[in-house]
Amino acid sequence: MTRKSTALIAIAGLLALIAADLLAAPHNPYHAPPAFALGSGQVASGGFCGALPD
Repeated sequence: MTRKSTALIAIAGLLALIAADLLAAPHNPYHAPPAFALGSGQVASGGFCGALPD
């Protein structure tokens, strides 16, 4: 295999993953959480490995 064929296979694989992701869950920017919620007043959610139980 040459570099060109390997690169084409890798790009085709990435495009297939992106297409499968878009088909599985359509993008809706209005229901997406903010990327950075600094100072927004929103409470952090999700898990953190270092957080100890109360």
